[in-house]
Amino acid sequence: MTSQAIAARPSSVPAVVRPERLGVLGRLDPPVVVTLVWVPLVLLLDRGAGIWWQRALGVGTWLLLMALLRRETPLVRAQVAVVVVFASAVEYTCSPLLEVYVYRLGNVPAFVPPGHGLVYLCALAIGRSAWLHRRTGPAVATTIVLGGLYAGWGLFWSARPDALGAFWYLCLLGFLAWGRSRTLYVGAFLVVTYLELLGTWWGTWAWSTHDPTGLVSIGNPPSGAAGGYGWFDLAAVLAGPAVLAAATRHRLRRTPASASTT
Repeated sequence: MTSQAIAARPSSVPAVVRPERLGVLGRLDPPVVVTLVWVPLVLLLDRGAGIWWQRALGVGTWLLLMALLRRETPLVRAQVAVVVVFASAVEYTCSPLLEVYVYRLGNVPAFVPPGHGLVYLCALAIGRSAWLHRRTGPAVATTIVLGGLYAGWGLFWSARPDALGAFWYLCLLGFLAWGRSRTLYVGAFLVVTYLELLGTWWGTWAWSTHDPTGLVSIGNPPSGAAGGYGWFDLAAVLAGPAVLAAATRHRLRRTPASASTT
């Protein structure tokens, strides 16, 4: 499928990416500014830090995430919860257990789970911006071209072959072609690529040369990391409504019991 064909598809965006207030990209929506400033600052402060400093950075990241969620809809809060849980499960499986990538201290730093929530919020905020919605076709096409060049470089010209990055780039193409929110994946491409390059450059984490089977080569970072992260975004979009509905039913069941005791 060509970039022109994908970019020409009409956008089918879930309601959470069409709020009444559509901020201007990177200026009016706080999750963009907070994430692109706070997360790099955390990665910088983590350099050479001990476990307790990591935990302090984790507390600060949780507090920022909670503050940002106060201004979001219940559905977005549910989606962020899905991302944090799903991403944390992947982190603890792929890093300490399988060692697909390893963090500096061999653990999963305390700021990583809430950091995933911030990354999703940032991608969502970029995706719902009025600026991007007016330029969806060109933005999608640009993402496809830049992602393809990066994946091609990682697969054919990098000193460290990157088959996983190329596969994840194909995942990104699928999300852009058939996903319910193409602008969300454009936002994810921007923020995830940016943070992966920073995190590996500063030594916060490092990717292994191959997957646990030894068959799939991996770049540091994988060129198509945003396509792999897209599965977190997809889980949020698909499971968020179900999580919100379950939470609402639970709250309604508790309400009569609480009222009868007063």
